[in-house]
Amino acid sequence: MDNKELFLMAQKAMENAYTPFSHFNVGAAILTENGEVYTGCNIENSSFGGTICAERTAAVKAISNGNRSFKKIAVVCHDGAVTPCGICRQFLYEFAPKLMVVTGDDKDNLKEYTLDQLLLDGFRLQDNKKIIGVD
Repeated sequence: MDNKELFLMAQKAMENAYTPFSHFNVGAAILTENGEVYTGCNIENSSFGGTICAERTAAVKAISNGNRSFKKIAVVCHDGAVTPCGICRQFLYEFAPKLMVVTGDDKDNLKEYTLDQLLLDGFRLQDNKKIIGVD
């Protein structure tokens, strides 16, 4: 799947965003290694801690369906290019440190980053087992 197609899927997912507080709609589409795509949007909540970002919505849908190997994710907002927030970067890093992140102002002006470029010194428990003494 090319970046433009994934971007358009994220854009479509953004239409379902629930953002009564920020009015900052975000959509995401994550491509698994086996070629499946899961989409998500951000969903705000009166209990602000209960708010979930589009990227985590898409990833959680994939993970809950047994997919834990990701190739790339497209992220879209109504204001132009956007990259995942810090929580989403760390959440995604757990599963795919080299994940390709696609964003842009529109489908014809896309940018690519790898997740490890966006999250310097990300960590995963499985990478730190020897350091913390867990087998």
